[in-house]
Amino acid sequence: MATPLRTPARRRTVRAGLALAGTVGLLLTAVPASADPGDPSTSAEAAQLIAERGHELEIITEQFNEARDALDAQQAAAEAAAAQLEQATAALAAAQEAVRGVARSAFTGESLGSLQALMTSESADEFVSRVATLQAIAGHQNGVLDHAAEANVAAAQAQAAAETTAADAQAAYDAVAAQQADLERQVADYQAQYERLSAAEQQAAAAAAAAAHATAHAAEVAEERSAAPERASRTERTAPAPGAAPPAPVVANGSAAQIAVDTAMAQRGKPYVWAASGPGSFDCSGLTSYAYRAAGISLPRASRNQAATGQPVSRAEARPGDLVSFYSPVSHIGIYIGNGQMVHAPTSGDVVKVASVDSMGATPKFNRVAS
Repeated sequence: MATPLRTPARRRTVRAGLALAGTVGLLLTAVPASADPGDPSTSAEAAQLIAERGHELEIITEQFNEARDALDAQQAAAEAAAAQLEQATAALAAAQEAVRGVARSAFTGESLGSLQALMTSESADEFVSRVATLQAIAGHQNGVLDHAAEANVAAAQAQAAAETTAADAQAAYDAVAAQQADLERQVADYQAQYERLSAAEQQAAAAAAAAAHATAHAAEVAEERSAAPERASRTERTAPAPGAAPPAPVVANGSAAQIAVDTAMAQRGKPYVWAASGPGSFDCSGLTSYAYRAAGISLPRASRNQAATGQPVSRAEARPGDLVSFYSPVSHIGIYIGNGQMVHAPTSGDVVKVASVDSMGATPKFNRVAS
């Protein structure tokens, strides 16, 4: 009775545990370790540290997205295991009741024939059930007892596996979230130091300029008068050009790709925020998943998993709408729009924008998830 419930539930929970263990190991071993190098002495050093920690934080954020996906999946698996446990418990109770019925019949000497079962049953299902009970009484008492014991073991194993895998998923999520918080603190600290150093350097430069101006005021005035026409001409030559025109409409080869591109392009100017999925702010994989969800295509949340979907294509074969990913392991992703350009959410302090696929300083990889 309980065997059909026991075997699938047990195998599913074991597989879930093994899969989660692999995910936890991958996440925790791939997390970059960053040591605090001390306080920067110049704004340039602070800016370099901001860039380095920003890239590390992007990697951690994508691993955080993976851990969050794993946790969500495991919580769903735990709910399914709870349902299996409930079914197994009901099967166990039914088996135990059948065993008690067998024992009562054996003790009291009561018996029930097939004809009496037919005459007293209120439905065909009840008649079949009674005949099955008669067969059990005739020679399968031990089988009923075995099934009851197996159902009990399966229920306990399913409950233990669900609790263990859910706890492991939560631990992986918490570990990555803690490293993400630490890197965010470092980025904020270096940003504050950059602003202080930059202000101090600007003040020192202004003081030096004022001193130089005071010692050579007359000569500078004369030089400025003689150089005025040339300076005016140079100003005209170097005046900034009017703002660049917005990119021409991107034309994709298929409706889904077109919707994804149009959706991503419509987010330009919105800020990059770690682990954000829109609509007001995005991280890199949050933007791509948001754009493709509008096209009816569900992508994994993390950039590394997104880069493993669809069909890899070469740069020469890339078309608007293809995903374009960077680094190994992948920690940044955008949507290709043609002509060597992509739309992406770059990093903290920046906004969703169009950029060259060569601007990341890493070889771009393309894969097609929609036509």
